[in-house]
Amino acid sequence: MKDLMILARDYSPAKEKSGLSLSAVKSFVVGEKEDKFAADFGRYEKVMSFMHSLTDPGNGHISRRKTRSRLDTTTAVSKHFKELHGAPLESFVSELAEAMGSIKTLKKMALFWCTVVMELRNIWSEGKHIPGIPTDEIPNLNTCLLHQQLQVINCCVSRKRRRAIATASLDSVLKQADDNAGVSRPSKDILSESPVMYARDNSGKFVLRLGADKRFENTTLLDTGEPVYTPVMQEWPLLTEDIIKETEELVLRTGSVGAGCSQLLSDMQAFKAANPGCILEDFVRWHSPPDWTETYDDGKDVTVGDNSPSRGHLSTRMQKEGNLWLELWKTAKPIPAVRQSPLYYEDSSVEGILNGLENISPSSLFEQLFLSLLSSGCAIVEGRVSGNEFLYKMFKECKDYIVLVCQSKSWVEKANDICQVYETMVVTALNPNKVMRIMNAPSTDQTPTKEELSNFWKTSSKNHKNNTSPQSPTVFSKKPSKPILC
Repeated sequence: MKDLMILARDYSPAKEKSGLSLSAVKSFVVGEKEDKFAADFGRYEKVMSFMHSLTDPGNGHISRRKTRSRLDTTTAVSKHFKELHGAPLESFVSELAEAMGSIKTLKKMALFWCTVVMELRNIWSEGKHIPGIPTDEIPNLNTCLLHQQLQVINCCVSRKRRRAIATASLDSVLKQADDNAGVSRPSKDILSESPVMYARDNSGKFVLRLGADKRFENTTLLDTGEPVYTPVMQEWPLLTEDIIKETEELVLRTGSVGAGCSQLLSDMQAFKAANPGCILEDFVRWHSPPDWTETYDDGKDVTVGDNSPSRGHLSTRMQKEGNLWLELWKTAKPIPAVRQSPLYYEDSSVEGILNGLENISPSSLFEQLFLSLLSSGCAIVEGRVSGNEFLYKMFKECKDYIVLVCQSKSWVEKANDICQVYETMVVTALNPNKVMRIMNAPSTDQTPTKEELSNFWKTSSKNHKNNTSPQSPTVFSKKPSKPILC
């Protein structure tokens, strides 16, 4: 990273200490036009392939590379990115790292990164998912922060789509209700055609169900006997590791638990809207079954069951004076989730992430990309050597060293050693038969010396670097001559 920064035209130690950000580097690329991108990066095959995958709306996957392993691929891959805090194999971040690693100057790296962020903005504004990232999974805290943030963006896209569907459904129900306006009691035809729309409240009047999703098993409301419906609810905020840390610090500093109360109140309001005539006991039976006990006619308490012939009772904690659930239930109004004040603002959250990516420091970005490459590389090498007990043992030793060093706070100072150990892994995977012949050579005068083995690694590595095969698993095209410093 330091070698790359020296290539910047206005590099100085003072700027390095103050933390050069990519927003500052953007001055290098002001005035660059879109057509010039192809001119500048046309010879970078990985870059052009990556950008094509990113901008092609019909491309659902970034990578087509597959690992060949006798191990459980999913388990092996997840293990590596968890240990190194990188990114999954064949993910957007891993492919981005390979593309970035093929560029030789800081100026072009900055231009490439700014273009990637610009395309991410376009993808978000068009309501599309980022390829190579799960479309609707909460952030995986075992991955690097960049991967987590991209997961948030995809989740927000999925949530906005679901909210649009829920809003359209609610509007449809209200339109049908307007068509039946003035009718004090819905006809049997209306009830038979739209049984979810209406429910009798405590007074026996038919009231619209709003925001109902699906029927909850065979459970009925205790007071009215109407079916219980699960409501469409607001989803929990999406938390990445940096937001979790900030939240924990806020809780420790202020003792606030407001977020949990807001979610509970939102669920209560949605439940009331979907189940006219419900009471707190109905909500508890659905939301927190352990806090409700059914009582049969013989007076014995049993676990929660459907269609119980008699009422039960709340748990002791729910019956305590001043119970939070009871207080919130009293204030909750029947409001469907799509009409409530949002608990989580997708637009502002994604905008904050994209702004952060524009201003990310090179050291932070390159660290995450470097660790993602290491975790992907380990997964690929393991798939190639897993069938050979001796080579697999060598791989384990190399991988354990990489993990140990990368988990230390001063791992950057040993980046050169990490690259050399990784190169050894690559050579072992690419030339397993030759490695076995050298390592198993008889103890004679012909036994290779340490220097000869070292020359073998270097020669094999050099031959591999000159190999342009797309299946080449290494991206360290040039090993630094001395330890890399930030």
